[in-house]
Amino acid sequence: MAMLTVRNLPDEVHRALRVRAAMHGRSTEAEVRAILEDAVKPEQRIRMGDALAALGRKIGLTDDELSAIENRDKTPAEPIKFE
Repeated sequence: MAMLTVRNLPDEVHRALRVRAAMHGRSTEAEVRAILEDAVKPEQRIRMGDALAALGRKIGLTDDELSAIENRDKTPAEPIKFE
């Protein structure tokens, strides 16, 4: 697992982190991990499958079109040859 060092953190920020951690019943380090995770992986993020399903509904994808997509030839394409 990766490690991160934060330099020049103001004392008041460190105190606020310690207080916030205590309010949540965890260590300062665990609190910082939670804050970082919430910042980069918010609950409101759009998941790819949800976005594709919404797009299909928006453009009016029919059952026949969906069936054609599902039953397509799934043989991998031949790579380009640069000879």
